[in-house]
Amino acid sequence: MQRSEPGIVQKLSDGLRGVIAPNAGPMTHWGTNTFLVGERQIAVIDPGPDDPAHLNAILRACEAGEITHIFVTHAHLDHSSLTRRLAAKTGAEVLAFGRADAGRTPVMQRLAACGLSGGGEGLDRDFSPHRVVREGDQVAGEGWRLEVLHTPGHFAGHLAFRWKDRLFSGDHVMDWSSSLVSPPDGSLGDFMATSQRLGALDVSTFHPAHGGALTDPSGRLEWLISHRSRRETEILDALGSGPRSIRRLTAQVYRELDPAMLPAAERNVLAHLIDLVEKGTVIAEPELGQNAKYKLA
Repeated sequence: MQRSEPGIVQKLSDGLRGVIAPNAGPMTHWGTNTFLVGERQIAVIDPGPDDPAHLNAILRACEAGEITHIFVTHAHLDHSSLTRRLAAKTGAEVLAFGRADAGRTPVMQRLAACGLSGGGEGLDRDFSPHRVVREGDQVAGEGWRLEVLHTPGHFAGHLAFRWKDRLFSGDHVMDWSSSLVSPPDGSLGDFMATSQRLGALDVSTFHPAHGGALTDPSGRLEWLISHRSRRETEILDALGSGPRSIRRLTAQVYRELDPAMLPAAERNVLAHLIDLVEKGTVIAEPELGQNAKYKLA
């Protein structure tokens, strides 16, 4: 996908087009990339935000065919909230991992039960697919076949979809930003494991849900893994001077960050700390959570 005005249909290859939603912002870059696979029977990947203009743009782009399937990478509002209206208009089947909280680890379930809510893009609490799909499932329409990959990290129920030698990678890896990992919806341990697995895939191109296509996806994933590893080292170095709150750690580690992005940075630090607590490297007092103080074990 290339940067363009929202609503303009871009041909990306034979059988693949894209439309950018009008929701540009610091968390969404130029907006959500909605992908259209197929010509006669069309699969829509990530319908995007609940915006009437974007709905009309998708419908216009698909006038020569029929939208038969709607695939959702994950239930953040900027990806899934248009799904209900698009499905009602077209009768298409909606496929995803499950509801917004599906797939959370026991630790994340406990944190959510204690009141920790996600940050960033917003949880689509009303989302519910017609069909639940899992790792290895394959779904086909006329002229296309998509393979499902479960790719937790940014989101517990995050999916990617493989088509030919391309992967629709959702929010896991992007060319303009490292992905937000915001507990309890995201898990850093899962993010690192998924990044290792995706880096070994034999595909030529990743199409992320925000930003441009990645033609060297393994190189970008190597950078992401290295970036997260460096961030972990910085957090551990800061804790070497004594116990810290998440806010104080974030101020030390993200010294040159735009203040508007500090809340997102705090969520990333929390994700690292949860992972370090689970590995036994760090202790949370009095208990794991946003308001705890953290120290080296």
